[in-house]
Amino acid sequence: MLSYKITDELTKKLKQISELAVKKKSFLESLDAPCREAVHRYAKISSIGSSTRIENAVLTDTEILWVDETLKRDSRPSAFSKEQQYIVNKLSKEKERSIEEVVGYRDLLLIVYAQAQELFPLTGTTLRGFHKELLKYYPKAKHYLGNYKKVPNSVVEKILSTGKTREVLKTADPGPITDSTMHDLLEWYNGAVLASPWSVAVAVEFVFRFLAIHPFQDGNGRMGRALFYLVLLQSSDDGFKATVPYISIDRQIEKHKEEYYMVLRKCSGGKFLSDPRKYKYEYFLNFMIKILKASLETDIDYYVGRYNSYLALSDTAQRVLKCFKEYPERRLQTKDIVKLTSIPRRSAIHSINVLSKEGFLQKRGSGPSVKYQLTF
Repeated sequence: MLSYKITDELTKKLKQISELAVKKKSFLESLDAPCREAVHRYAKISSIGSSTRIENAVLTDTEILWVDETLKRDSRPSAFSKEQQYIVNKLSKEKERSIEEVVGYRDLLLIVYAQAQELFPLTGTTLRGFHKELLKYYPKAKHYLGNYKKVPNSVVEKILSTGKTREVLKTADPGPITDSTMHDLLEWYNGAVLASPWSVAVAVEFVFRFLAIHPFQDGNGRMGRALFYLVLLQSSDDGFKATVPYISIDRQIEKHKEEYYMVLRKCSGGKFLSDPRKYKYEYFLNFMIKILKASLETDIDYYVGRYNSYLALSDTAQRVLKCFKEYPERRLQTKDIVKLTSIPRRSAIHSINVLSKEGFLQKRGSGPSVKYQLTF
């Protein structure tokens, strides 16, 4: 069912990554429910932060964690509409566009995590619904929300050093070509994800073809990364279905952002091809195997360690940490903590030192003017 050949070398790599997923599945099953819940939340926040920053959003994971906590107080769909002004005022007006992107991607990921099985077979209606979720808080997207593009677009990379963008991949033309190739892609996917023994290889082909078509006017990059999670969750691979909610593939892609765009270009030669068999998916597959390996090897262990470190904190240190969480956008001095918590200065200093040593806080400056900032 795949449009490319899985060589012996790729087969070996795919077997190894699948075995690693099974090993991590067993480890997750040994954890208690509160720990697994914490690991899932850390992974979710990391994925939201990284995927939106790849598209040039500016919120830190710490700020996103605070946004997530704010919205969790009211689980109804209207939560962000009610809290939007409060969140924007807290994090600054300049970050409003990033906040809209973050909350949209958050809502999309929640659907993917919770409803992956129910959303199979995958349809164009479902994809258009995803797009509505992703951009529903962005006012300028109102006229194209949930519709395939009507204006040509491209995969572009923003060069941080210059602020300019460069084209990575010239995508499919809007209209009949986009409509027909998306129909073909979904028809292919619904058969391949069940027939192929290699769910990662299916995810790679599906996501790359989606990106090459670039069917929506905006948001295709974030959609593609969310769809990668969806494919693994809809596959018959029990190892990946069990581990995907607890790792942040996006975080690893963000770390290798330049290589990510380079690989997309190498697969396509920089342009959409009407025959999907002409793409060189092997480049993207090797890249994603590397990304998945890094995620599986490091993410879960890191998040478990962070959770255990939190449990080991004293009540006073947890109170100090809670105070920092209430001001994710600020750097606080010891005197600020004493004033905000009424904790004796000596106890506050001790707690700040412990939190810094355990990696919950980052020290900024030195001497009397030293400040501390919450880290994710």
